[in-house]
Amino acid sequence: MLDHTHDPAARSWLASANGHTHFPIQNLPLGTFHPGDGAFRPGVAIGEAILDLRAAAQRGWLPASLAPLVGGTDIRPILAAGSQAMRSLRHAVFAILVEGSAMAGDAETILHPAGECRLALPARPGDYTDFYAGIVHATNVGSLLRPENPLLPNYKYVPIGYHGRTSTLCVSGVPARRPNGQLKAAQDIAPRFAPSQRIDYEVELGLWIGEGNHLGEPIPVAEAGDHLAGITLFNDWSARDIQAWEYQPLGPFLAKNFASTVSPWLVTADALEPFRIAQPPRPEGDPAPLPYLADAADQARGAFDISVSVAVRTAGMRRDGRDPTVVGRTNARHMYWTPAQLIAHHSSNGCKLEPGDLLGTGTISAPEKGGFGSLMEITRGGQEPFDPGDGSSRTFLEDGDEVVMTGTCRREGFVSIGFGECRAIIIPAPPL
Repeated sequence: MLDHTHDPAARSWLASANGHTHFPIQNLPLGTFHPGDGAFRPGVAIGEAILDLRAAAQRGWLPASLAPLVGGTDIRPILAAGSQAMRSLRHAVFAILVEGSAMAGDAETILHPAGECRLALPARPGDYTDFYAGIVHATNVGSLLRPENPLLPNYKYVPIGYHGRTSTLCVSGVPARRPNGQLKAAQDIAPRFAPSQRIDYEVELGLWIGEGNHLGEPIPVAEAGDHLAGITLFNDWSARDIQAWEYQPLGPFLAKNFASTVSPWLVTADALEPFRIAQPPRPEGDPAPLPYLADAADQARGAFDISVSVAVRTAGMRRDGRDPTVVGRTNARHMYWTPAQLIAHHSSNGCKLEPGDLLGTGTISAPEKGGFGSLMEITRGGQEPFDPGDGSSRTFLEDGDEVVMTGTCRREGFVSIGFGECRAIIIPAPPL
């Protein structure tokens, strides 16, 4: 599926899109922005600017069939149109922005400086599901809770997940408020209601559904990749102490739905095409996926080589103008299931997935400590404090701490692309 839009020699007439940037012309991620007047609208990130898709359609620069898709207040209609329409839009935008384009002079008038725009979620998902596809994370956390049996028997058969809450999905930059909740330490006789003391981040990817399915009609795994519109970064905040008390018998609830931070730019499946890789082989002795999750083509190129780093910056570091300290570097190749397998499993019972629905991958950790995707792992459940970079010591996040995730794709012979930032600051809990 590689084409001229992936050409490493291609350059844009916009200088900031050439060189070191997350958003070269080979990327062209979709998002929803507000330029300072009017309503939110669909846009494309290019270098340090945003191209107004509605304005491009009004100038006749997009195919007539695509114009109705970009006239709304977010990108959901684009996602709903499916992979072919998204590819046509990518080609049209590439033609506008590529070096030598006849539209270059006029197109400058519909570019907005990214730093002067407000960004929203790419689309407001109708539904959100979080999976648990990072086997290193699952093993690490399981080892803390159940040393004799870290992974439950179903883990290597079932892509584990739970239904989340869309109302607390927040775009990057929106603060995450520390939640109050029921807390009960092992030595306590009864629980108390108080602010969580164990706020944690989780390094995940957000998988966005494009074309959906009909109720009662599962998506075959061989076709599921076509339903993946694109990927964002995703930080699924967790209150570990609330979670420890409430998670049995029905699993995550209030510990997981007080805030989840999403990066604003959806990197499309087409942009990610050069960075597809084979799913790593399962360790010897692991069961093969059941037939409804098994597809040779998906195993050959259904995973992604996406590097993600997570950094922490305290309030004091921010006052001093210091950069965040990187505390973890991981990669999507450490997922036990491919995105197509997650989509196929989610719909296997006939569940209806709709355009703009969001699936979290679950925390993605690399095998070594420097690649862990949560503080629960880094501090071994609070037993081993870490230094966030200012000489202080903490086991979980304090008020004023900021977490910043970034993601990039690199491959020899291709231009690197990025996801932008996924960041938020922890602010105090509301008064009791």
